Amino acid sequence: MDNENVKLRILKDYFGHDSFRDGQEELIDAVLAGRDVLGIMPTGAGKSMCYQIPALIRDGITVVVSPLISLMKDQVNALIQSGVKAAYLNSSLTQQQYETALRYAARGAYKLIYVAPERLCTPSFLSFAENAPIALAAVDEAHCVSQWGQDFRPSYMRIPEFLSRLPYRPPVAAFTATATPEVKEDICRMLGLEDPFCVTTGFDRRNLMFSVVTPKDKFAETLAVIKRNKGRSGIIYCATRKKVEEVCGKLRDLGYACGRYHAGLTDEERRSSQDDFIYDRIDIMTATNAFGMGIDKSNVGFVLHYNMPKNIESYYQEAGRAGRDGQNAECVLLYSPQDVRINTFLIEQNENPDLDDETAEILKKRDLDRLRRMTAYCTTTSCLREFILGYFGEQSDNYCGSCSNCLAGFEEQDVTVEAQKILSCIYRLRQRRTSVGAGTLTDILRGSKAEKILSRHYDTLSTYNIMADIPASRVRQMINHLIALGYVKVSGEFSVLELTAKAKAVLTDGEKVYMKLPKEKKRSRSKDVSDGIYALDSGLFGRLKALRSRLASAARLPAYTIFTDTALRDICVKRPTTEEELLDCSGIGRSKQQRYGKQIIAEVKAYLEETGGSPEDSSLIGRRERSQQAGGSDMLMKLVRFNRSKLTPDDKALTIPSLCDRILECLGIAADRDLLRKAIEDWYLDNGYLAKKTEAKSLSLTILSEEAGLTEERRFTSKGFPYVALAVTPEGQKYLFENAEEVFR
Repeated sequence: MDNENVKLRILKDYFGHDSFRDGQEELIDAVLAGRDVLGIMPTGAGKSMCYQIPALIRDGITVVVSPLISLMKDQVNALIQSGVKAAYLNSSLTQQQYETALRYAARGAYKLIYVAPERLCTPSFLSFAENAPIALAAVDEAHCVSQWGQDFRPSYMRIPEFLSRLPYRPPVAAFTATATPEVKEDICRMLGLEDPFCVTTGFDRRNLMFSVVTPKDKFAETLAVIKRNKGRSGIIYCATRKKVEEVCGKLRDLGYACGRYHAGLTDEERRSSQDDFIYDRIDIMTATNAFGMGIDKSNVGFVLHYNMPKNIESYYQEAGRAGRDGQNAECVLLYSPQDVRINTFLIEQNENPDLDDETAEILKKRDLDRLRRMTAYCTTTSCLREFILGYFGEQSDNYCGSCSNCLAGFEEQDVTVEAQKILSCIYRLRQRRTSVGAGTLTDILRGSKAEKILSRHYDTLSTYNIMADIPASRVRQMINHLIALGYVKVSGEFSVLELTAKAKAVLTDGEKVYMKLPKEKKRSRSKDVSDGIYALDSGLFGRLKALRSRLASAARLPAYTIFTDTALRDICVKRPTTEEELLDCSGIGRSKQQRYGKQIIAEVKAYLEETGGSPEDSSLIGRRERSQQAGGSDMLMKLVRFNRSKLTPDDKALTIPSLCDRILECLGIAADRDLLRKAIEDWYLDNGYLAKKTEAKSLSLTILSEEAGLTEERRFTSKGFPYVALAVTPEGQKYLFENAEEVFR
């Protein structure tokens, strides 16, 4: 059998998937052809498959260099559950366990061996590797090899030495989720990749909803996030151990099942807390950034940063713990200016004994620059998704429609007068032969009576108190905007502000300054993001989760390594009644079918018998093809009419296809949206809200369209080409839902 058929068979039989994701197949083919590869793929995109599948095809052993014990343990457990022979070698093993594992490895008992980078060049592991058929060397979290990466680990520098000690050099496959162009170049050079085949599938994770909030009360905002994610797992990252203890204590006092994780706890306490989270014994983990890099928990529904991280790489990696099952998830960052001061202090105090003074100073300046970029993310009024992707060198639309900035809406405002006030204040300070940072400048402009302002006589400046009516946060945004436009520059160790030559045009030549600012509007009630594909059948989903917990407890494994929530949701929709049908469900491979199929099928059948259902008529819409049959259309219309109270409008205008997706999302079912689209368009046409153009498939507005909340919006393709789209406003969506009995008859 050729590689083409073998890799697809392995993908289905071991991992339960019918097709590859973006980039996976190309990387697998390159590895099988004996090439070095570099894969830059977002968290949850399936990087591990790119070396696990070649490992199962190639003769010999694949060595996987992985940085964290928890990461190795999770991946090895998941592989074993899928029927793959694998092991890990790290400091969590006793000496006897380590030696036993090496003996088994030498006999060819494992296809994949995960090893910590510190172990690579130890005498015992080198002795094994020099005599073993190493077919592939995979490097996970490859950015750790670069001093410019956010998690630089000197032990990764020994990987080339390890490769040089082998009798022959195997292909090397390196993978990471976060790498700037500079780090990407470093990975190739430091690992000695030879003419590598490089794939960057993009950093975008469309299911993550990014928000930056500057709340008066961070804990109150935290509770709001937890409440709208009721029943979902979440991680709350804090900058310090003290803050972890404080937030965890408050949540526990309110009755939340919450754990804590930081370097001040004993190894046993950290391990116990981590296991409680992985095994779903607690819903929420409060932690410093010491937690999470190796946590392969798929059902994290939200990640909240109580404090701003030090850099965007760390933030995106930590936020990426959410939504690994493909479901929508929230990534909320609670920002305050104090976070900048805390992080600056942490960077200044950080010492790495493995670095010489010159390198340490270079890295410190780099970290301070990254902190400034992180601060800019927290204060930007532009699309948050675009900001992140742009940081990693990826172009994207300037409006994603799902981050907090885009959802707030934008409007272009003339801020020339405000800009002149800011620039004038910097000029007046320069006349006194002094300069200040953005914080002090804001205090002067807003008329602060703080001791540092009065003692330095800043209150005697003509520009003192001239922006008292503008909130401090808005003044800071405007200062950042002027920096971005090049009218102001940041200089020196203390980040003081100075005018550039461009500033004269605004101060004296009448040049206008415009700034895109979010519109003031009330935040709409967030939908319950725990609603999913099981919303209409929570009974079966609950029973399947309970069964999964029993199976996981018996195997002493995290629940999600048995079945992911996505797999359980698909079982709820498809309701298989034979073990062969179970293979049609997402994430169910042959190994899991054989291991757990009887229990799953028995649970589904028992539920159907108890509720009076049958696989023919009670599976909601069931399989996609069933919904396309004549009866499927009738069932779908009945479901929409019967559950119309669950339909809630979005807070932005939607195209008709997107509105259909919204309806299916509210109902929590899988079905053919074209059936809904046709019903909606027919109703609009019948009532004169839309008319057919000369072209048969084209629709246009009528004089009655406004009554139904229909409008036209100018939009842009992914390549930036404009087009006009029919859209339904939030009011129009509400009007449609109120008439659901007639629309979906």
